[in-house]
Amino acid sequence: MGLPPAFLLQLLAALVAGGFTTLTASPFELWWLGPVAIGLLYTGLHALTPAQAALKGWLYGVALFASGTSWVYVSIHDYGYTGVPLAVFLTTLFVTILALFFAGTFWLYRRFTSARLAFISFAGAWVLGEVLRTYLFTGFPWLLLGSGYVDSPLAAWAPVGGVYLLSLLVALSGAFAAELLRRQWWALAPLAAIWLIPLALPQQWTTPVSEPTRVALLQGNLPQLLKWTPEGQRAAANTYSELTREVADEVDLIIWPETALPMMETQARPVLERVQASLPPDVALLTGIVQRDEQERYFNSVIGVGNVEGSYQKEHLVPFGEYLPLESVLRGAIDFFDLPMSTFTKGEHEQTPMQAAGINIGNAICYEIIYPQLVARRAQDSGVIMTVSNDTWFGASIGPHQHLQMARLRALENGRYVVRATSNGITAIIDPNGQIVERAPQFETTLITGEFYAMEGLTPFTRSGSWPAWLLAGLMLLPGVVAARRKREVKS
Repeated sequence: MGLPPAFLLQLLAALVAGGFTTLTASPFELWWLGPVAIGLLYTGLHALTPAQAALKGWLYGVALFASGTSWVYVSIHDYGYTGVPLAVFLTTLFVTILALFFAGTFWLYRRFTSARLAFISFAGAWVLGEVLRTYLFTGFPWLLLGSGYVDSPLAAWAPVGGVYLLSLLVALSGAFAAELLRRQWWALAPLAAIWLIPLALPQQWTTPVSEPTRVALLQGNLPQLLKWTPEGQRAAANTYSELTREVADEVDLIIWPETALPMMETQARPVLERVQASLPPDVALLTGIVQRDEQERYFNSVIGVGNVEGSYQKEHLVPFGEYLPLESVLRGAIDFFDLPMSTFTKGEHEQTPMQAAGINIGNAICYEIIYPQLVARRAQDSGVIMTVSNDTWFGASIGPHQHLQMARLRALENGRYVVRATSNGITAIIDPNGQIVERAPQFETTLITGEFYAMEGLTPFTRSGSWPAWLLAGLMLLPGVVAARRKREVKS
């Protein structure tokens, strides 16, 4: 017996919605498709059983991650020493497992809530599902629904409540729009409020501290597969030294990307000391580097020379790339589980901000920039946010564009400039409104120069983080849960 046509249409709608959500993010930036995707998911959901709802959610997740994180295949195949069949299998496994977050969210929503006030409880459930995906099993907050709205009319909400508030408002917008299509005209007022209130919100929550800082961001564009060879190490030292000499007399701060010198800090010190000798006394140079301590532990770090105090060690590591879960089982099983530099130790949760060129620097190395709470903590004691990254792992995929967009949202959330130096793009200077001031082309050995201001003051989001949005989502879920419980009690 086949599936009912109406249910098949819902499953098809889920696949379309997943693709639409990817299109809201960079490089497409069709943010208006977000409420459309939610409307497709919300419509008819309450006629489904919990199991059917779970299947609908899972198919949405498969479509979202298959289209939106296709760069995973590039990382595994092109740089993970993995053949095509195994790379396809691992990518498929990654997509199908991540999709379970939506399957679980939709199942719980249908199992424990009522259709009464469904538009509210659905939006609350959606955001709580995103929170779970952010933190469970070290988390993967990539392609959160609100991430694509840095250039939308909703952008002014970001400094108020961050990306989770944006997700909540987009989910509500989609549900209200679906109710309007059912001629529930009352939904027009709250829908209009969501999109019109930003016009009355402050456009700037923070202010510049003093004179601008002149900065140079270097992009070496060195081949990833040759990077850790002796030839690659010499090329890196020569490339970044030469680029630095070009701007040494023009700027206050020079930034090299993540592991710009593919060697231990002890090996890199002679190179850095030679570069420092060519710098004016007040110039600061920061670079990503690998540190090794007395206990033979490795850290993905940022250090500096010249007008610099302190260092930073990456707190949130990338599973499989920087450490191996279940290492005793997986290490040696296939080449992908033996990637170079996959034995890092995470840095301390609380670290004193680095100071460079007289400015407190809030660091977020590569993957860390996608974690809103972590970046907000860094911004509280810093005048600028710096992120160094090695986006070479993404290849010529949409990954670097999505990564840059999330960095732009962190700037907007915290009212801070974000200076972003990457190995092969996209290197950029981003202003406190999330707008790109300077940007380097991808896949070129180049540098960009520009100015940023150290900012003072805290946005509401920087002050309180994501907790208010999470709490609001939980409270919105409650009416549906209570109504469902009362309905079951009446039936019994």
